[in-house]
Amino acid sequence: MLEGLDPEQREVATALRGPVCVLAGAGTGKTRAITHRIAYGVRAGILQPSSVLAVTFTNRAAGEMRGRLRQLGAAGVQARTFHSAALRQLQYFWPKAVGGGLPRIVDRKIQIVVDAAAACRIRLDRNELRDVTAEIEWSKVTQTVPADYAAAAAKAAREAPRDPAEIAQLYATYEDLKRERGVIDFEDVLLLTVGILQDRHDIAEEVRAQYQHFVVDEYQDVSPLQQRLLELWLGDRDSLCVVGDASQTIYSFTGATPDHLLDFRIRHPGATVVKLVRDYRSSPQVVHLANGLLAQARGRAADHRLELISQRDPGPEPAYTEYADEPAEAEGAARRIRDLLAIGVPPAEIAILFRTNSQSEIYEQALADGGIPYQLRGAERFFDRPEVRKAGIALRGAARFGGNDSLLDDAVDLPSQVRAVLSGEGWTATPPAGSGAVRERWESLAALVNLAQDFAAAKPGATLADLVAELDERANAQHAPTVQGVTLASLHSAKGLEWDAVFLVGVAEGMMPITYARTDEQIEEERRLLYVGVTRAREHLSISWALSRSPGGRPNRRPSRFLDGLRPGSSTIAGRAVAGGTGGIERGFTGSSAPGTAAAPRRTSRTPARCRVCGRTLSEAGEMKLMRCDGCPSDMDEGLYERLREWRAVQAQHSGQPAFCVFTDKTLIAIAEAVPDDERELARIPGVGARKLSRYGAAVLAICAGREVGGEGNED
Repeated sequence: MLEGLDPEQREVATALRGPVCVLAGAGTGKTRAITHRIAYGVRAGILQPSSVLAVTFTNRAAGEMRGRLRQLGAAGVQARTFHSAALRQLQYFWPKAVGGGLPRIVDRKIQIVVDAAAACRIRLDRNELRDVTAEIEWSKVTQTVPADYAAAAAKAAREAPRDPAEIAQLYATYEDLKRERGVIDFEDVLLLTVGILQDRHDIAEEVRAQYQHFVVDEYQDVSPLQQRLLELWLGDRDSLCVVGDASQTIYSFTGATPDHLLDFRIRHPGATVVKLVRDYRSSPQVVHLANGLLAQARGRAADHRLELISQRDPGPEPAYTEYADEPAEAEGAARRIRDLLAIGVPPAEIAILFRTNSQSEIYEQALADGGIPYQLRGAERFFDRPEVRKAGIALRGAARFGGNDSLLDDAVDLPSQVRAVLSGEGWTATPPAGSGAVRERWESLAALVNLAQDFAAAKPGATLADLVAELDERANAQHAPTVQGVTLASLHSAKGLEWDAVFLVGVAEGMMPITYARTDEQIEEERRLLYVGVTRAREHLSISWALSRSPGGRPNRRPSRFLDGLRPGSSTIAGRAVAGGTGGIERGFTGSSAPGTAAAPRRTSRTPARCRVCGRTLSEAGEMKLMRCDGCPSDMDEGLYERLREWRAVQAQHSGQPAFCVFTDKTLIAIAEAVPDDERELARIPGVGARKLSRYGAAVLAICAGREVGGEGNED
C-alpha cells in the first residue's frame, strides 16, 4: 500500500489516528494519497471497510474514488457525495423519525418558484426565475432563513437579481408551498438530515455506530450546511481526515467557503497537518507561473497558499499572445491547435478554457472552420441555447415580414435591424448589472448583435435574410454528433480535469477579472479561478487576449492585471500602456480649453455629428457625447469605467455634491471608450470642460493609465 508514494503521501497514508488535515496543491496526487490511506488502514486491520465514509462533491469524483478503492482491496468502503450519503440516511430513518414514506423530491424548483411569484404578485421572466432560484439555494446551504436573507446577502456582497425584500418574500412563499404540497427539494435532503440528527439522539448514535471514520475531499468547497452535517456525523469523535486547497476555492457564489479548512487546526489543536506540494501534473514552467499568480494574491486564502514543486521534466514556456481582435484570437488558437495535432498531441488532450459560456461561439466556429473536432463541456452549444433559438426565430420572422414590422422602420442597415429585433428579445445597449442568468442571456444576444455587425462589415449590402442563412449554416455545422475532440469549457467546469495542452483565452480586464467582480474577495476569487485554469495544463499552456472585440475596433483592452509581472515585458506596478489611440476618430465639440492645454477642436455646422459605428446623424445630447447611437455596440473598457465610477463617488463625497456634478455617466462611458492618453485627447470628450479638465484632468488620466490616485481632485 505504501510503495510508490512520496514521503508526504506516505505520511498521509500512515496517519490513521486522530484528526488529519491534508493541504494538497493542484496535481499533487491527493486522491492517490487518501485512497491509499484508507486501503492501508483496512489492510492493517485498523479500519473496518463498512465503517468508513468518504465524501466528495461530484458523482464523478465519488465514482473514481470507489474504483481506486476496489483496485486497492477496500471495496466495502462507502464513497459518496454529501447529498447521496444524506439521502440514503434520510430514506432509512424517515419512517422512524417522522413516520410514513419520505416526501417526493422535486426534480426542478422552477415551477414552485413560478407559483410563489404568482402568489406574491411578482412578475419574473425566465432568467429572473433562474436567478431567484439560485438565491433560494444559496440561502438554504448557508442556513439563512427568509427573514435574514437581505442582511445575509448584503454581508456576502451578492448581486441580488431583485429587491432583497422581494426575494425574501418569494423564498418564504416557496417554503410554504412545498409544505402544502408535501414535497422537498435537493437542499432539504441535507437540512432534514441535519434536523433529524439534531433532534433524535438515538438516531444520531445509530449513524455514529455505523460510520466511525470520515474522509472529506475538496474540503475548501464545504458549505456551512454540509459542515454542520459532518459535525453531527462525527459527534464528539475526531476520526476525521480532510483534504483541500484554499487556493482552489472558486464556488463561493454557491455557499462554499474555505474557512472550515483554514480553521481546522483551531477546532482540532492536535491535528496532524500534511502539505502535498510535489506537482506530478504540470511542467516546471507551468508550475512557476501558477506559483507566481498566487504570490501576488491577497487575503486569508493567499496567506495559506502552497508553493508547488514540479516533479516533471522541463517543458515549453507558457505562450502569451496579444491579438488585434477576438476573431483573430480564435483563429490563432485554432492554428496553434493544428500545430499540436501535427506533432501528435491527441485532440482529446487539448482544451480551450474561457471565463463565460458566451465566449464559446467564436471558438466553436473557428474549430469547425478548421475541421478540428471538438466537444463542449458544461454548457449548451451556442446555437442550442433557448435565447439564441428564440432570437433566431424572431430574426427569421423579421426577414420574412420585415416590411410590416414597425421595429424596423428606423433601422437603416443590417446591424441596426438586428438590434431592433433583438431589443424585443431582451437585448439592451448596456449590459445588466451583476452575474446570473439575466447576464448570461444578455451575453448570448450581444454575441448575435456582434456577429451581425461583423457579417455586415465583411459583406456590405447584406440583408437580414442573408444573415439568417448564415446563422442557419453555422448552426447546422455545429449540430454534428459529439466527437472525442478538443474540449471547450468554462474555467468553472474545468475544475478537477487536466489536459496536455490548455489555451486560456480572453484573459483581459473586464473578463478576467470579470466586470462584476468588485470587492477584494471577488477579485481574489477571480485570481484563483485563473490559477485553476493554469494548473489544468500538463505541458503546453497558451494565454491570450484581444485588444478589441471586432476587426477594426478600438484597441483599448488591456491584458489581465493578474499577468502583471508574470508575462514578458510587464511589471508588477499598476500602470500599463494602453494599446492604440483614438483610432482616428475625431471627437470634437464647441467649448473652450483650459489654460495651458491644447484647444479642443470646434465642431461647425457643416460637419454634423455622426455615429462612429453606423454613421447615422446624431441629435440627442447623450448620443453626441458618446459619438455613437445609444443602440450601437460599445468597445468600452468596463474595468476602467468601474474605476472611474469609484473615483467619482469619492470626489462627490468630498465636495458634498451629487456624483453627476463631477461627471455624468455618459461622460464616464465616453472616457472609458476613448481611454485618452493626454489632456488634448481628454479635452476632446464632450462633458470635459475647461474647469473640470483643470480640476480633475490629471486624476482621470492617471486612472486611464492604470496609476493610483489619492485624495480629492487630481493625482497625488
